[in-house]
Amino acid sequence: MLDIKWIRENPAALDAALAKRGADPQAEQLVALDEARRSHVGAVQALQERRNAASKEIGKAMAAKDQAAADALKAEVAKLKDELQAGEAKERELDEALKHALSVLPNIPLDEVPVGADEGDNVEIRLGGKKPDLGFEPKEHFELGEALGMMDFERAAKMSGARFTILSGPLARLERALGQFMLDLHTGEHGYREVNPPLLVNDAAAYGTDKLPKFGDDLFRTTDGRWLIPTAEVPLTYMAAGEILDEQQLPLRYTALTACFRSEAGSAGRDTRGMLRQHQFSKVEMVSVTTPETSLEEHERMTASAEAVLNRLGLHYRTVVLCTGDMGFGAQKTYDIEVWLPGQKAYREISSCSVCGDFQARRMNARCRKPGDKATRFVHTLNGSGVAVGRALIAVMENYQNKDGSITVPDALRMYMGGLTRIENPN
Repeated sequence: MLDIKWIRENPAALDAALAKRGADPQAEQLVALDEARRSHVGAVQALQERRNAASKEIGKAMAAKDQAAADALKAEVAKLKDELQAGEAKERELDEALKHALSVLPNIPLDEVPVGADEGDNVEIRLGGKKPDLGFEPKEHFELGEALGMMDFERAAKMSGARFTILSGPLARLERALGQFMLDLHTGEHGYREVNPPLLVNDAAAYGTDKLPKFGDDLFRTTDGRWLIPTAEVPLTYMAAGEILDEQQLPLRYTALTACFRSEAGSAGRDTRGMLRQHQFSKVEMVSVTTPETSLEEHERMTASAEAVLNRLGLHYRTVVLCTGDMGFGAQKTYDIEVWLPGQKAYREISSCSVCGDFQARRMNARCRKPGDKATRFVHTLNGSGVAVGRALIAVMENYQNKDGSITVPDALRMYMGGLTRIENPN
């Protein structure tokens, strides 16, 4: 959430930033809404002051045995009470209207973010690894998985509908191995603290991490009003909600391997084959909570941690900085890491690492201060995939496939596979 005071003082800057994102200007409307709210608050305060003064005057009139004056003042206080109740109700309406208007406003891109309309304007900044020379026409992951008898879309659809998958046998173990490998790497070498968070969160957590109200249609809601997490970013980031953190303890770095749930609203017809775009998938998430001065450095560090996963797995990838038109709602700047899939002959996103500044911190009131200081300030938050486990499985299958349809297990995963070096059809 953006600061309304900043918007009042910088209306042109807000509209210029929104224009970079391809959004309409909002400053005039927001400032007018805030002015109406502030004016009304002033009027309510004036009513409160007059009611307090009149209440004191009643006592004086009674002491002077001026019953007529006392009765008139009592009538005035009763009227003021009714006006205050109506005024306070209107104040709550204006507060809620401004809060909603701010809550659907995207974050301000950093100046260094390239301006563009869509993914075609993203800028490649580096390449990692090498494309494999398989020496034969590669298959896509779903062709490999079904031929192995270890990837079943039909049975999954029978019990759950489209965009679900059943993995079995060594392929299921390979997915589990990937998640374990990533957790061990991030906790053992990258300084992240492992967390096992709830998969269900309340409105406050979803709102505080900018998923509500903007992305309500892309979330699954339970009958008791809670939300299935779309990513562990939500519970990991919300751990700082309402806290005043000691700046000497920052940055806080968390990682978690969880199931994630998304309705994929608006993705009809996209990636309908295979398990690239699922309603349920596993992901290792990374979250950092930092001081404002260190968040950009932490962003580079987080992205390098995600790239390290692909380097250890021997996968080719490219890292791009997203343009303003392709960047996520809550991000100031985002790096996407796209892994090479030989079967698709294309790069596909496998990690997205974003710095959000104080955008989420304002929504969930997460602050920090230096030891001995009374003044507080909002923390900065970052989140990134470290990486999407299902997509890593796809990448390993397609990059390590053999001509006979078997899959070689990467060296980094063999200790998690009980020494298994190759996955092949047992029949």
